[in-house]
Amino acid sequence: MMNRDMLRQAQKLQERLAKAQAELADLTVEATAGGGAITVVVSGDQNVKSVKISPEVVTAGDVEMLEDMVLAAVNEGLQKSQEMASKHLSSITGGLRIPGLT
Repeated sequence: MMNRDMLRQAQKLQERLAKAQAELADLTVEATAGGGAITVVVSGDQNVKSVKISPEVVTAGDVEMLEDMVLAAVNEGLQKSQEMASKHLSSITGGLRIPGLT
């Protein structure tokens, strides 16, 4: 009997984790660089959803600076997204680290 209960609990946990992972695609974080000149939106499943660049930065003509700001915003967005995903999934697992999950 104990094995059936454990199996049922594991199956419920698996279902909740699958649902939580699917929800991550709808959750987003925003990161900026250059004092708001670059804004990046990243989903909870680590997909960059949008990059917005202020026209003033483009007309400045400093391509290297623009590239650095985009890179900084994307990296910050990805980091925030990973942290959000980790918190979201740990709320399901009770803090238990499961290999293969963010």
